Amino acid sequence: MILVGCAGWSLPRELQEAFGPGDSHLARYATRFPVAEINSSFHRPHKPFVYERWAAAVPTGFRFSAKLPKAITHERRLVDCEPLLDAFLAECAHLGDRLACLLVQLPPSLAFDAGTAAPFLTLLRARFGGALALEPRHATWFEDAPDALLRELRIARVLADPVRHPPGARPGGWPGRIYLRLHGSPRMYYSAYAPEVLAALAARLRLAQAEGAEVWCIFDNTASGAAAGDALALLRFLEERR
Repeated sequence: MILVGCAGWSLPRELQEAFGPGDSHLARYATRFPVAEINSSFHRPHKPFVYERWAAAVPTGFRFSAKLPKAITHERRLVDCEPLLDAFLAECAHLGDRLACLLVQLPPSLAFDAGTAAPFLTLLRARFGGALALEPRHATWFEDAPDALLRELRIARVLADPVRHPPGARPGGWPGRIYLRLHGSPRMYYSAYAPEVLAALAARLRLAQAEGAEVWCIFDNTASGAAAGDALALLRFLEERR
């Protein structure tokens, strides 16, 4: 399974005709894409009715990935945050079966420390049985010990572009799931990807699928509206290869 989508569901005006009808941007977005990443949960909590409204706007089988709050990852830095985690899980549980994945993005300054990482990730896995993806950004997370911990807990290590550290050019952690976050290059959050890059990406995703992995590919180059266009182009390349 290859799931292609965006961080958020904003639809640039010039692309809106590529989407089906709907009562909201999210409903229209869901006519073309099977997954969306909720980044706003990183910055602020959402009321249960907001999650319920989002769940009602998408069809059966649509999947959300929700990003853990920065209060957990960047402020508490994974320490003594069980009440915060429980509060977040209670909120996003109102997505119902549309909630398929949780994304944990770590600050660049947070080095791997087994005494901190293992208890937090074990707690998170015990609380949530769905897909988990971790986006570390410190070089120490790309070594053997953290990779073994992620495999044990069935957590995918995000392959993020641009790549910060050479080992990050390959997915890691649990091999049953590959989670890509494409932030735009050379200018993060703004640059669109060239067609030849997307064509090569489609071939790579098909290979991962053939090897038995579930693939999530999220475009986060949303600042200039490039994400939706890149995601649509990738879908076209995937269809051609099929």
